[in-house]
Amino acid sequence: MNIMDFNVKKLAADAGTFLSRAVQFTEEKLGQAEKTELDAHLENLLSKAECTKVWTEKIMKQTEVLLQPNPNARIEEFVYEKLDRKAPSRINNPELLGQYMIDAGTEFGPGTAYGNALIKCGETQKRIGTADRELIQTSALNFLTPLRNFIEGDYKTIAKERKLLQNKRLDLDAAKTRLKKAKAAETRASSEQELRITQSEFDRQAEITRLLLEGISSTHAHHLRCLNDFVEAQMTYYAQCYQYMLDLQKQLGSFPSNYCNNNQTSVAPVPSASSNVIGSSALTSTSGLVITSPTNLIDLKECSGSRKARVLYDYDAANSSELSLLADEVITVFSVVGMDSDWLMGERGNQKGRVPITYLELLN
Repeated sequence: MNIMDFNVKKLAADAGTFLSRAVQFTEEKLGQAEKTELDAHLENLLSKAECTKVWTEKIMKQTEVLLQPNPNARIEEFVYEKLDRKAPSRINNPELLGQYMIDAGTEFGPGTAYGNALIKCGETQKRIGTADRELIQTSALNFLTPLRNFIEGDYKTIAKERKLLQNKRLDLDAAKTRLKKAKAAETRASSEQELRITQSEFDRQAEITRLLLEGISSTHAHHLRCLNDFVEAQMTYYAQCYQYMLDLQKQLGSFPSNYCNNNQTSVAPVPSASSNVIGSSALTSTSGLVITSPTNLIDLKECSGSRKARVLYDYDAANSSELSLLADEVITVFSVVGMDSDWLMGERGNQKGRVPITYLELLN
């Protein structure tokens, strides 16, 4: 037998198998043939794998949107990835904003209040941009890549073996149908032999598929570790951004008062939202900010003397004109003509300075 004859016979056998499966599948759909059902455990494993695949794809795609909101940039990165080439580095939005601020501040003049503030804000924005870049790189490596490897690797293998199991099941049921229709003893013997073979192949494929599907639990455990890495990366990023903005706020608050225009007023800082201590004279607005009771303020302004006040939160003075505070200490406060309504003059022994009213509970 030459190679051509062998290939022709193989093609004919494959065509016959395909036709047999198609007939069996059609008859099952029409309710004209019986169907071998998979055991409940295997069905549950298949359902779990499909559920894992669907949600992994959704989480992966939305994480990509979170890390890179620009759809054009995502498409470009996808193309470079498929070409196995590194995408060119691009300036991100915080870095671009920071550069604009620095350029504007330089043109306005670093010696001016506005120019100096713009430069400081621009430098902070560029640091946030660097942190943003680090978040994207860390998340892509420790979170997105493992999810993508599951979709493009493990699940493709599962889908391939699942399809093969479906084909073996169709072969088995087709053999059962032929055995039922067999009349002659010789034909029946041949059909019984075919049934034994197809049953064996089906059982073997079901076991292979089951072993692969049981690995989904390990996949979940691995993805949990990756999720923890992603949360840690986000926590680091937001902590960095918070610290950058806190430092920037202190720098902006340290500008001399004569930098401000006559029509501008200073704004009292807002206590940390994480504080759990709320005084009896403090009110919580719908936006979550803590404000001092207006009644106590009116009483203080109408009083020509001083009042005692309990400090609700720690406060670090931004400059020499302010007084640092410690939570729960009691200080003396009084109003000064011409001072912004959000501030009072505080006194502790020989120390004196402006204090934000949002940090105080006035005592009777």
